[in-house]
Amino acid sequence: MPVGPVTIDTLRELFPVCERLAYLNAGTDGPLPARAAQAGAGELRRAAERGRSREHFERRSELSAALRGSYAKALGCDPADVALTTCTSEGLAIVLLGLDLRQGDEIVTSDEEHPGLLGTLGALRELRGVSIRQAPFDRVHEAVRSSTRVVACSHVSFMTGRLAPAQLADVEVPVLLDGAQGVGAIACDLDELGCDAYAGAGQKWLCGPDGTGMLYVSKRLLPQLLLFRRGYGNLVDPDAGIDARPHEDARRFDSPALSAETLASALAAIEPLEQAGWRAVHERARSLASQLAERLASNGRAVTPRGPTTLVSFSSPDAPAERDRLSERGIVLRDIPGRPLLRASVGAWNDERDLERLHHALA
Repeated sequence: MPVGPVTIDTLRELFPVCERLAYLNAGTDGPLPARAAQAGAGELRRAAERGRSREHFERRSELSAALRGSYAKALGCDPADVALTTCTSEGLAIVLLGLDLRQGDEIVTSDEEHPGLLGTLGALRELRGVSIRQAPFDRVHEAVRSSTRVVACSHVSFMTGRLAPAQLADVEVPVLLDGAQGVGAIACDLDELGCDAYAGAGQKWLCGPDGTGMLYVSKRLLPQLLLFRRGYGNLVDPDAGIDARPHEDARRFDSPALSAETLASALAAIEPLEQAGWRAVHERARSLASQLAERLASNGRAVTPRGPTTLVSFSSPDAPAERDRLSERGIVLRDIPGRPLLRASVGAWNDERDLERLHHALA
């Protein structure tokens, strides 16, 4: 483990899994740093030894504030505009349900969306009669019409690594972006994206534990969202009983029961990425992904059109079987269900040896 401040060149040493595997699966779950596991275990020991009383809950509040600040830095926004969630899907649901859409309203989405978004869209269609219209990913902005109330799609396609069209910043209706493959992987300029809400994951490119995520809500959209879930953690004055008021900023959407061990682990995971520098983290991951795409093409694999991102999807004659074969050789990636594609997720913790290992295994 590195001694002293973490740099982009020492980052890999923090991840035990990288010692034996070519881990190319951060788009599903990022590699967990040893210090994150230690931080979570430390919180559990603290609770076991000291009990869980006022000090315990004050500790959770401190960790929440620190993690909110780190997530805000990764998103490039004000901490007051960030809610702590359990996953990307929860953040997406908070916004889509909060808009209180009804029959006759329409949501525009793309043809390359993850079940985390599609699940909520299906529920809105079934329970509220909302119309869902899918458009090609690179032309989703063109599908907006008078009945459209919101556009909900990925910032980075989980299937191909393509970026959402820049023209989404100019549409008149609210834009909700699924940032599961964005935050932590590439720079997120929310002003440039022009989105009103952005849901991200803590366990993917930020390398935190499962059960972590974030939701950015713009100050313009926040007053429009209904708040269906209120509890101790998102109330200003929880002891006021039924008259208790929710926070006026994005904290009103916080998940009610993020544990101290989860918060501490997530914070310990993101801190070395911050130390290495987000610009360096993003640049290294994008550069390695670009190198991998070139190597795959030299192997005769068709690489799907992609953007300057960290995902590389490529052709496979039998993706599930080849995924398993590669796993047996110590190379971890995933297949894209229903498509003849394998997907490699390349992070700043990877190096050329990982790319070479995959190159030779596919040759």
